[in-house]
Amino acid sequence: MPLNKTKGNMYDWITHTHNHLGGECPHKCVYCSIQDMQKRFPELPYSGPLCLREKEFAVQYGSGKTIFIENCNDLFADGVPREFIERILDHCRRWPDNTYVFQTKADLLMVHNLYYDDLFPPDFVLGVTVETNRENDRGNAPFRQDRLVDFGNIGFCKKFITIEPIMDFDLEEFAELLIAASPSFVNIGADSKGHGLPEPSFEKVMRLVDLLKAAGIEVREKRNLDRLKFVTTKTKSIWLKK
Repeated sequence: MPLNKTKGNMYDWITHTHNHLGGECPHKCVYCSIQDMQKRFPELPYSGPLCLREKEFAVQYGSGKTIFIENCNDLFADGVPREFIERILDHCRRWPDNTYVFQTKADLLMVHNLYYDDLFPPDFVLGVTVETNRENDRGNAPFRQDRLVDFGNIGFCKKFITIEPIMDFDLEEFAELLIAASPSFVNIGADSKGHGLPEPSFEKVMRLVDLLKAAGIEVREKRNLDRLKFVTTKTKSIWLKK
């Protein structure tokens, strides 16, 4: 698969995506958009055991791009062999005049070790994904509070947090965890595929946004949040008619 220009619901600050890693993501989140696509298009390479797609290492990155690496999997997930990770990072280092974006839900000890072994490309951004401060059974990723605490201890690169798909949360507690993690910015998005997740009201999301902004953190709202706004407005309208 060639280097892909971003489109759809991808972050608008990323120019391209690229995936070397095939097989099913170890997290197996029930709302995973990639697994939804895999069911519709069985020819996609995101089922079965994790593997390296050798032809992807021939892709040339050039320069001046912001490339999201492994946006269809989690490079640092438990179960991804370290030799896979090292080969992928080596491919990125061969094209040093780009910014590389890595995003994970995994234990961040692997990221620490790779950084101190000098394996990352010179310019990279690290993101962590959470959905709520609450525990639930929607995936196999580490407990999200631990993930945010560990993320706060990373100080060697620019970093961001993505809350997507946002699930109902405890406002003050969640805001404190996010602020303590010291991200450069926070992305917030909603479930786009109708998985029936426990979602907050749009007003509650905006209260979280206000708390983050008051702490000096930039918040980038994804377009799919508009659905929550519509649901909230519709619910209020029905209530007022009763």
